[in-house]
Amino acid sequence: MNQPATSSSPYGTLPPASPLPQRRPISLPRLAQLRAAGEKITMLTAYDATFAAVADAAGVECLLVGDSLGMVCQGLPSTVGVTLETMRYHTESVARGLYRVQGTAWLIADLPFGSYHESPEQALRSATTLMQAGAHMVKLEGGGWTVPTVRFLVERGIPVCAHLGLTPQTVHALGGYRVQGRDDAAAQTLRQHALELQDAGAAMLVLEMVPAALSASLTAELPHCHTIGIGAGKGTAGQVLVMHDMLGVNLGKMAKFVRNFMQDADSVPAAIQAYVQAVKAGSFPDDALHAW
Repeated sequence: MNQPATSSSPYGTLPPASPLPQRRPISLPRLAQLRAAGEKITMLTAYDATFAAVADAAGVECLLVGDSLGMVCQGLPSTVGVTLETMRYHTESVARGLYRVQGTAWLIADLPFGSYHESPEQALRSATTLMQAGAHMVKLEGGGWTVPTVRFLVERGIPVCAHLGLTPQTVHALGGYRVQGRDDAAAQTLRQHALELQDAGAAMLVLEMVPAALSASLTAELPHCHTIGIGAGKGTAGQVLVMHDMLGVNLGKMAKFVRNFMQDADSVPAAIQAYVQAVKAGSFPDDALHAW
């Protein structure tokens, strides 16, 4: 005899989506509307279905399946060891979580180290893997040499998020996790790379550990490429943090640019909601505390 259907599960269930009439699916035009209205864009990393659903329900507009999962989930010393297959797996997991709860977040997936460096054609194959896994956009690191690759992908209908400043995949070449763009020459190079990436079609640009004044200046110069800061001050178009960091759970020292939102929250959803509200209100980041 068939048992009656039930929505319960021995392992818990994903949270319900917030009421659909109150939610607008995030898209590139919608992100442009948010910026034009002066509303900050919120982004968090997500690596699995459940946390993706929780972040979406809390109002986070963009979810990044970051190769930071190598350090957060796998315990690696850097992001360099993350493979394309690992990124595909986690992208699929996050995409399933959003689908299960009728989520509306914009899903970005990192192209891992070595998956786009050989040629634009290699980047296309790697991006195709992540897009077919459920990503709406792919992210790659670096400027200058990446410009032809960005243009190649965008011309083929793949939205691209660029990443300048502290680029974790090249941390060994940079000499460690250091602020980038502090002197005039470095700032000018960073500015040139940012403008070139916008011209190539990059729709978003993560600025990591870049001085706040430089980040704000770049944001004003990039009307078609939305800057997302992490340790880059409050003058960017939006903010991103690693979810584990903003929840106060990580395996190392808390970075200067991180705020632990769990300290004053009674639950993970409440902490994420507090993060969204703080970014929207402009109270996070505080340049005196979280930037250079």
